Amino acid sequence: MPALYQPAVRTMAACGFAAAAILAAAGAAHAQTAAPSRPATPPATAAASGGGTAAVRQATSTEVNTAFDRADDNHDARLTRAEAERFPEVSRRFEQIDTNHDTFISREEFAKAVTGSP
Repeated sequence: MPALYQPAVRTMAACGFAAAAILAAAGAAHAQTAAPSRPATPPATAAASGGGTAAVRQATSTEVNTAFDRADDNHDARLTRAEAERFPEVSRRFEQIDTNHDTFISREEFAKAVTGSP
């Protein structure tokens, strides 16, 4: 892939991840009851726009925190690999998201991954 397109691909991937995370949190917030063992889907919102592109709404800090809190079963402010499995994309990218390589994903690492912030 030409270097010219690489930043756009990274941006699109971050937006897709944020969209998935927002949808999971939003879905969880609207659920009347949820079984504790049921995986959550990360919150995201994507709306089709003209020209075949998708506009993605950025996750709010409340949505990011809600999603993190739902996955953090033992409320220790960090996600284990098992807890991260509630979000397939987080689980798939666990090592990449765990930037300090302490085998946990902190709230800050999760927020950076979901929002695509550096």
